[in-house]
Order: sequence, then C-alpha cells, then structure tokens
Amino acid sequence: MALVVICGQPCSGKSTAALFLSEALKDTESKLTVRIIDETSLHLDRNQSYANMNAEKNLRGVLRSEVDRSVSKDNIIIVDSLNSIKGYRYELWCLARGSGIRYCVLYCDVEETHCRKWNEERREKGEASYNEVIFEDLVRRFEKPDKRNRWDSPLFELWPYKDGIEKSSAAILDAVSYLTKKVDSKTHDVKVLQPTIATQNARFSEANSLYELDRATQEVTNAIVEAQSQALGGPLNGVSLGDGLPTINISRSVGLPELRRLRRTFIKLTGQTSLSGPPPPSDADSAKRMFVDYLNRELGTA
Repeated sequence: MALVVICGQPCSGKSTAALFLSEALKDTESKLTVRIIDETSLHLDRNQSYANMNAEKNLRGVLRSEVDRSVSKDNIIIVDSLNSIKGYRYELWCLARGSGIRYCVLYCDVEETHCRKWNEERREKGEASYNEVIFEDLVRRFEKPDKRNRWDSPLFELWPYKDGIEKSSAAILDAVSYLTKKVDSKTHDVKVLQPTIATQNARFSEANSLYELDRATQEVTNAIVEAQSQALGGPLNGVSLGDGLPTINISRSVGLPELRRLRRTFIKLTGQTSLSGPPPPSDADSAKRMFVDYLNRELGTA
C-alpha cells in the first residue's frame, strides 16, 4: 500500500530510521506487513557496490528490480539506501505511481562533518563503513531532496545529530500517520498515486511500438532458452543475435520463470518516463539491444 524512500548522506542514520519506522508501522492497529529493502538484505557489500560507476549503476538496478517485484497494495516497502540521485528517486516514484500506492521520502539531514565522524567511528569499531575515497565521492555527489519535486514529496525530515532518532521522533510519527490514514472522499492531505499512461506500457505513440517491444524481447528470451539447452545449463558467453546487436553474456543458468519475470520488469521500466534512462526503443533491433544490455547487467559479467 506504500513505498517509503529513505534518503541521506552516507552514515547519516538511515538504517536506524528505517528500522524505527518499520517498528512503528508494525505497532499500529492495522498490523501492517512491512519490508525493508537494503544492500544487506540483498547480500551486497557497500564498498564494492559503490567502488565505481558501473557497480553503483548495477546496485541501483538490483534495488529497483527488487522494489518492482515487491510493491503492492498489501504491504509497505521501505527502501533503505543512499537514494542520493534525484533521477533515481524519480524512477522509484514512477514504480509507486504505476502500482497505485502511497509514496513518501524520509530524509536524514546531517552535516557532512558529523557523517564523516560517524563513518570513522564505525570503521574503528570494525562495523560496516565506507572507505575514505568512496565516502568523499558519495558526499560530493549527493543531491538533497526538495519537497517541491513530486518525487520528493511528501518529505519528512529527521535531524539525527541534533535530536537523535527514536520510534517517537516527530518525522517518524508523521510518516506513520500519513502511511496509515484511511482515505475517503473527504481526505485531502494523503495522496494515493494513480497510474497514468506514462507509467504503463502504452507510453509509445503507436500501438505497433509496443508490439515490436513485446516481440523483440520474446525472441531474445527464446534465444537464451535455446542456447542454454545446447549448453546443458552452463553459462552463456558470446551468444549472437545478429549483426549490430550485443552478445549475450550470462554467468549462470537462468530458468524460464526468471527470464519471464525479468522480461516483464524490463517492459515495465521501458514504458516509464525516466529522467536518467535511455529513450524507448523505436524498432525491434533497438528493443533487442536494450533488453540484452539489461539482461547482461542483471545476470552476467558484461
């Protein structure tokens, strides 16, 4: 029924805020199902995940795919990560809108000097922390949320260094109220996002474009199934789909159900308006190229 994006500088108290928000939501009379999606739950190391731009891009893709699989009108998903790029927050907002659920951002506002000190203290204690180079890079590239942006609204702000973080913190209580309030015709302060043509597969100006996308991705799926049957379930490297198209490089055996799920996710994401993503494919070869790149990123070594 909702998607909550936790946002903040590295080592600003985001995971603590996510945990307290989850507990506060579970304590309500509604007995809600709440799930936190973060790097740890997906067995991802924070330093490796932010070691370079490709690794960071893959991390965002994995988190986004997991959110896409998990959002529904029956649970509340909390995304506990940096979520520092405004274009990426927009993509998460699109997923919420496509699912017709509530959305909000919980921002941990802490000055860089305090975040740096907390990171050093964690490192000294042997706790999860960022190395200095990665920390400085992430701090430099952080894009602060702005409540005037629809993908940053409503925005609930915490000040962990000044006030600490508790289950009773004002921002957490406000977020719980917003996420659990019953909505009727008289409710004006809670916004349930509604799917539009921009969040559905009919983004394309011609019906034929969607047909081409569907057909092209199915052809790629069929090619992978056929190649895996010949490879006896082993990895696929250098499988060609034709001249001018990237090769398929998959590091493990992938079952048909997983391929179908990835295909559905790709089609859904491609049909969404994205600030940071590529334009939609206009022909079958473009669709195949984008889908193969997506699969190689999700499953392979490319």
